[in-house]
Amino acid sequence: MNNDICEITCINEEKVNRVKTSLAEQNSTDVAKIFKALSDDTRIKIAYALSVEDELCVCDVANITGSTIATASHHLRLLKNLGIAKYRKEGKLVFYSIDDEHVKNLIHLAFAHQKEVREIE
Repeated sequence: MNNDICEITCINEEKVNRVKTSLAEQNSTDVAKIFKALSDDTRIKIAYALSVEDELCVCDVANITGSTIATASHHLRLLKNLGIAKYRKEGKLVFYSIDDEHVKNLIHLAFAHQKEVREIE
């Protein structure tokens, strides 16, 4: 028998209703898109790099991730389209940065959590 599931059904309706009401007021689909975008190893590296530096050009990002400029540009565009990153053009260079402080905090929290998990193991 599984030890990680309930052996009987017992629902706390007060808690369930409270959470359902709260979820109904949110847009979990958009939040899931953020996590989906950050679930790719290259994109999380890019997001982390952008959270450490105020802004980086596409060439810098490609060098950091060990990818081509085209690949880095593709990932940066996706992050921009999801509202995670923003860009500005300066002459022939394009510079990207994190669009929102919340996303920057989320990235730093994820890396801090993973560091703690590794230390426990």
